[in-house]
Amino acid sequence: MLTRTLAAALFAGLLAGASITPVQQMKLVPLILAAEVYEDGGAPAAAPHAAALSFVSPALAHSAGDHAPSGGEHEATTLVASRAGGSLLANLVLGCGFALLLAAASLAVNRPITLRNGALWGLAGFGVLTLAPALGLPPELPAMPAADLVARQLWWLGTVAASAAGLALLVLRPSPAARIGGLALLVAPHLVPAPHPADLASPIPPTLAAEFAVASLSVSALFFVLIGLAAGFAFDRLAHRNTRAA
Repeated sequence: MLTRTLAAALFAGLLAGASITPVQQMKLVPLILAAEVYEDGGAPAAAPHAAALSFVSPALAHSAGDHAPSGGEHEATTLVASRAGGSLLANLVLGCGFALLLAAASLAVNRPITLRNGALWGLAGFGVLTLAPALGLPPELPAMPAADLVARQLWWLGTVAASAAGLALLVLRPSPAARIGGLALLVAPHLVPAPHPADLASPIPPTLAAEFAVASLSVSALFFVLIGLAAGFAFDRLAHRNTRAA
């Protein structure tokens, strides 16, 4: 049974990871490439990204293309292919990891993930692992200032742990005291300021940073919903097979 559960979770993660990659390439990668141009100070090295930059700003893509060296088209194709392959691999690994976390949470609270509630499970994972930490540490583009990595990781871990416990109390415990405690745990991490650098100066335009933050959170929400739905489908099939075997 444990082996089948792991297999179902891995199937869900692989399916969601493969499905979200094209969305990520269309919505997030152009914004990252645009930020890299600001990071490089508009250097000619940004020319291979001209095609992708056209999704953000045709004028920016044209400016990059003006400095394209010979063979730039081949370099651009190689770069895009390598980045897309790396993104796909990362999404497959993350999808499997998140699906296994949802499966573990489902077993821990004895609440099965099904196709009917899979989207809710996915949104719960998004809220705990992405949205809650993003309230203090929003998604960042290249060249944006950042605080000490260890301090950021510790704050992130504390926020995730408190948010998970708070959400569990709110959803699984009907008593007023549990719900008050759950709300307190959800709010508590944000009473401790997230670590930020002393100098917030950045060459990235605020509108580009805001657009990336919104797009990143939206894609992440879709990713988790896909994981929840795929996990629900896989676990429904598993339960059906177990019923037939019995």
